[in-house]
Amino acid sequence: MAQNLLWIPGPTHVRPEILAECARPMIGHRSKAMTALTERLDPGLKLAFGLAPSSTAHVAVHTTSATGMMESALKGVGPKVLCLVNGSFSKRWYEIAGLVGKDAHKLEVPMGQSFDPAAVDKLLTDKGPFDALTLVSNETSSGVRTPLASIAKVLAKHPNVLFLVDLVSYIAGAPVDFDGNRLDFGFAGVQKAFALPPGISVVCASQRYLDTAKQQKLRGFYLDPIKIIEGHEQRATPATPCISLYYALAKQLEDITNGVTLPKRDQGKTGAAAWQARFDKHVRMQQQTEAWASSNDLRMLPAPEFQSPTISCVQSGGLDVTKLIDALKAKGHQIGDGYGDLKGKTFRIGHMGDHTEESLAELLAFADDAVQALR
Repeated sequence: MAQNLLWIPGPTHVRPEILAECARPMIGHRSKAMTALTERLDPGLKLAFGLAPSSTAHVAVHTTSATGMMESALKGVGPKVLCLVNGSFSKRWYEIAGLVGKDAHKLEVPMGQSFDPAAVDKLLTDKGPFDALTLVSNETSSGVRTPLASIAKVLAKHPNVLFLVDLVSYIAGAPVDFDGNRLDFGFAGVQKAFALPPGISVVCASQRYLDTAKQQKLRGFYLDPIKIIEGHEQRATPATPCISLYYALAKQLEDITNGVTLPKRDQGKTGAAAWQARFDKHVRMQQQTEAWASSNDLRMLPAPEFQSPTISCVQSGGLDVTKLIDALKAKGHQIGDGYGDLKGKTFRIGHMGDHTEESLAELLAFADDAVQALR
């Protein structure tokens, strides 16, 4: 039985092989060794963001949390921003927009719901023109996935609106298709579906985003998106990066691309096929969790079409969530309580990253016993 296996919505379980990379000796961040390490990242990052071979988008890594990248994204756009809010983290992005001086507007729906594309279109039309729209693709607080294509289709009617997307708990767990979904700025921390320790973020920016960002005068320094992208591409980060996590990210990107962590059914797959197999595994784990919930007369919070492939948010159905969490922790598995207003009303299982279907089955078997005992 695995001990202290993290099934919370992040940070998630980290493989020993990845932790070992974090223990490598230090190198100079302006050395040839650092250049070589950084160059290991780009092929995998392009696969993670789903870039087309002909893409003109730019990938990078920055030593900050994803919250820092929320602020960075806003520094590269004009003054008027529409924020789609359906949970705690999308609300945070809206609040940051106001704090950095943007004319921030919001379209808000209750936690557990996604957005009606027609309502997004109407607000863009009635209250526009807007310079940018922000979206949290996968609300970690509620397990809601908003299909990127649905918002991209709306924005095709508003071509001057830059599309800024928080991909936390989504990227490396589901296909992004950065170009196909006309994203302009996408980012994520690495402690979710990438299954690394927290501390750095990955980012991808379109050329038109960078062209717009260069016209903005007050971009600051550490979170200046131009400095972040150009510093990565020139192998000269604006400040000392977290070298240990660069090693871990390089290893993980290469392992995913080479199919190292795939189940037996997918062994031998590499490249884009290996990434797709990883995405498919997450879908199966979501279905596995949903089937377990149904068998225990429990309901998922989001509607089926909006359920996240990486995080299941289950309504408590009158169960004492704290006691459920404690019972599973005693068996070596840790799940998460509800977030914010959902605390005690829901619980969350983060079936992402390098977790396996076999380990999930073990967790859910223990959860069967715990639920029956609580009832």
